[in-house]
Amino acid sequence: MQVILLPEILEYLENLAVILYEKGYFTFEETASKYMLELYDDIVLTLPEKRHRPAPKYYDKYGKGMHYAAFPKNRRTTWYAFFIKYEANGELIYLVRYIGNNHTEAHHLYEGY
Repeated sequence: MQVILLPEILEYLENLAVILYEKGYFTFEETASKYMLELYDDIVLTLPEKRHRPAPKYYDKYGKGMHYAAFPKNRRTTWYAFFIKYEANGELIYLVRYIGNNHTEAHHLYEGY
């Protein structure tokens, strides 16, 4: 199994620490960087083991047949990795095409509930 993040996802994660620090979510840049690295590691190392669900139609703009998995980071914030799963050369590949958190994505995930 392999988990691959699109280059734009990697770029977003690289900028995430700076954004979180500048918006005052973290007091120290080092703490914000550690948070981002832990999120990255969590996605790359545990996505295949996570329970995943089909993503709502809204996420078709990132690819057909999208699924998502939740990554809770604290009591207020859960991150979601949106991905497609396919097989190449006998290996299962998880391609992460988008990430967001409950603050930005919840209204799309729970429409109609």
